[in-house]
Amino acid sequence: MYDYLRLIRYPNLIIIVLTQYLMRWGIIEPMLGLNQFDLQMGPLHFFLLVLSTVTITAAGYVINDYFDTHTDLLNKPRQVLVGMRIHRRFAMIFHIILNVVGVGLGFYISFHVGIPYLGFVFLLVAGLLWFYSTTYKRQFLVGNLLVALLTAVVPLMVPVFEIPLLNEAYRDVLLEHQINFMFILNWVLAFSFFAFLTNLMREIIKDMEDYEGDRVYGRNSLPVILGMPTSKGVVAGLIIITLVGLVYAYFQYLGDAITLIYFSLFLWLPLLFLIYKNIKADKKEDFHLISQITKVVMLVGVLYALVARYIIQTQLV
Repeated sequence: MYDYLRLIRYPNLIIIVLTQYLMRWGIIEPMLGLNQFDLQMGPLHFFLLVLSTVTITAAGYVINDYFDTHTDLLNKPRQVLVGMRIHRRFAMIFHIILNVVGVGLGFYISFHVGIPYLGFVFLLVAGLLWFYSTTYKRQFLVGNLLVALLTAVVPLMVPVFEIPLLNEAYRDVLLEHQINFMFILNWVLAFSFFAFLTNLMREIIKDMEDYEGDRVYGRNSLPVILGMPTSKGVVAGLIIITLVGLVYAYFQYLGDAITLIYFSLFLWLPLLFLIYKNIKADKKEDFHLISQITKVVMLVGVLYALVARYIIQTQLV
């Protein structure tokens, strides 16, 4: 059983669950309360939305390992599961079951919010993850951008499925006051943009870590095509863009002391440290460390939702 948990990258799935619940509980709920609105999606249906996201993501991890066995045997032999500890046929069956459950739940939730065609988003994501494993990840930058975009979609799923129910419940109020719920979408979009940038830089860092195996098997990753120095420059550029975005968000929209302390200690300083480590890195172990630090920065960025909830609630008192 533990091998299957490792196969679906359960720590990453926990982060997805945390992200979506924090968007709902840390951002959307208090923002609605500040404007005297209430959440409309019940806890059970929201759980099913999260479960759908998690199972489709897990299916993506399974199929990625299924098609990536040879490269992984060279890049990280001790972590290979498919074909070693889990039979390839069982891995494929597991992948199919996860996708059927995830897409089925996605269509159910889409019908529940009154927009059935949203169910095709789940089908599209499942298909993109399949083609990522078979084709896109071997193409120059395509796989990196796709994974980063899909990561950015995770927090966005929460308002996308909440807002239709809010529009239905408060239709008369919205029409009377000529308002909408874009304010909650904008908040979550900021988290999505942060997730996109940090995940893109992490994908490139992982490519630098896997440079030897990718070069042997002819993968067109950024380090293989443009070289390690250029790849490190791209990562540094993405870190700087992220830093600038955080500084802009703070001075333009936030400005409180609590956020300043949080950003300084847990985002700005670690990102500056990442620039330094990225410049100095020259071994596989160095890039692995940078990748892990980036993952922590991504998590800390999501956890800012707790700070935001506290700040918003103080305005309600």
